[in-house]
Amino acid sequence: MSTTRNTIVTFAETVDTAAATAREIPQITDTHPLTVDEAYAVQSLSVQRRLARGERLVGYKMGLTSRAKMQQVGVSEVIWGRLTDAMRVEEGGAVSFARYVHPRVEPEIAFLMKGPLSGAVSNAEALAAVDAVAPALEIIDSRYRDFKFALPDVIADNSSSSGFVVGEWRKPDFDVGNIGIVLEADGRPVQVGSSAAILGHPIRSLVAAARLIARSGEGIKPGQIILAGGATAAHHLAPGMAVRGVFAGMGRVAFTVED
Repeated sequence: MSTTRNTIVTFAETVDTAAATAREIPQITDTHPLTVDEAYAVQSLSVQRRLARGERLVGYKMGLTSRAKMQQVGVSEVIWGRLTDAMRVEEGGAVSFARYVHPRVEPEIAFLMKGPLSGAVSNAEALAAVDAVAPALEIIDSRYRDFKFALPDVIADNSSSSGFVVGEWRKPDFDVGNIGIVLEADGRPVQVGSSAAILGHPIRSLVAAARLIARSGEGIKPGQIILAGGATAAHHLAPGMAVRGVFAGMGRVAFTVED
């Protein structure tokens, strides 16, 4: 079944409305097969709708960059999504549970860019474009019914990107290659991992971001934030929960969930 431009526009409206209203939707691929390229086209148009409402593009997120995440959702490809200013949560701040459908959280490494990055680059070139690094938490939220989806569904739904919290920035020469990470919920450890779970080293995720984003005709720009991907499996959020990520030698980042 071919996917027409009108069909892609319709799917973009569907996933955007689902995110904006926190409503479940059926998997797109239940009734209409999508290629990966078509799914990214849906994502692009859905985020353009957000930008038309006044949001600003502030960066990108990488997804499925750890074995834990791949196993959790049953897929094996690295993917990416877009971040807007409306997704940013103040460190130590609160989010409303009602904003989400199936909210979960995962610890990540964030890169703040000082230079542009696009296409095939080396690890050294990617690092040279980084202005700072920081501990971060990403709130993911698939809008699909029962949190079930195929890879194109996830991509179309902005790769489940819904919110992010960034901790204190550090100089780019801070080694983020193998940082021990503990994700806590209400003071109890719920996930333990290492930044090395992110493609062996988070900088490799930045390299992948430069390559994959360039395929869409976009490029990483100075001042943008790149989330390298979850270092552990994601943990379910619940109303009233206090969430904290503790990154050995790097710092802490936290937020709370309101009813």
